[in-house]
Amino acid sequence: MAKIVFMGTPAFALPSLNALMVSHQVVGVVSQPDRRAGRRKRLRESPVKTLAREAGLPLIQPHRIRDEAAIETLCSWAADLHVVAAYGQILPPSLLELPRYGTVNVHASLLPRWRGAAPIQAAIKAGDGVSGVTIMRLDAGLDTGPLLAKRALPLSPDETGQSLHDKLSLLGAELLVETLPRYLSGEIEPRRQDDSRATYAPRIKKEEGRIDWTCPARSIERMVRAFTPWPGAYTFWAGAPLRILAGRHGAGSAEAGRVIEKDGNIAIGTGDGLYYPTLLQVPGKTRSRVSDFVNGYRDFAGALLDG
Repeated sequence: MAKIVFMGTPAFALPSLNALMVSHQVVGVVSQPDRRAGRRKRLRESPVKTLAREAGLPLIQPHRIRDEAAIETLCSWAADLHVVAAYGQILPPSLLELPRYGTVNVHASLLPRWRGAAPIQAAIKAGDGVSGVTIMRLDAGLDTGPLLAKRALPLSPDETGQSLHDKLSLLGAELLVETLPRYLSGEIEPRRQDDSRATYAPRIKKEEGRIDWTCPARSIERMVRAFTPWPGAYTFWAGAPLRILAGRHGAGSAEAGRVIEKDGNIAIGTGDGLYYPTLLQVPGKTRSRVSDFVNGYRDFAGALLDG
């Protein structure tokens, strides 16, 4: 049974850590430091830290994985393999090669498509028909290391960032525990990626959720789904933010950002087609179905939204 150090932070990593605790010996866990979150900015531990603490696993949370104390601890754990799943820090080459079998990563895309920090949102936003997970050996590049295994997953027409996240976190854990025994035994020969086919999904900033109504309705519909739950898609109405939580695209035309009534429904003009919102939310209020929202805000129909 291989000795493994697991490195992960958010909920995406939990199924992988759970699976490794059953199939291998996890000798230590590395997670990001506690962060302040919520309206009261209270310190909140990461999901991986919570699981590790409940399981009684040794844990460190270095501010920088390159710190001398962190490296000393990793050396003392003497792992055969490091496994990374959405850890959130770049590992230096010295740490990547510290264990004899190197460092393996669970990545939420079919590499080399969507290298980077936000592959789940990028796949939905781009209109990909399929996504998946890749088990790879990390090198010094950004998700450029050799591939050990891949598994595809078709995307449903109503796929959101949250639903795909949940599916791929489970699929990644499943593929990880299937792949590791074959990798550790030498049965798998890592395969170089085709760099000419690489695409990139950089880290998303909150302001990217602001809707540009001059874009096609189909693109806006994909963006809303991709950015659910974070950073969320939003626009401005009467100078205040308005969250667009769900909707669909359709035929028709109107001034970009103009709210109209069409066939008994509310639609918004775009650069190509109409966008029909189905779920809306203003600050400090609960989310509302569009019919309830219009009943509560009679001046919404006819408004011009500032995307």
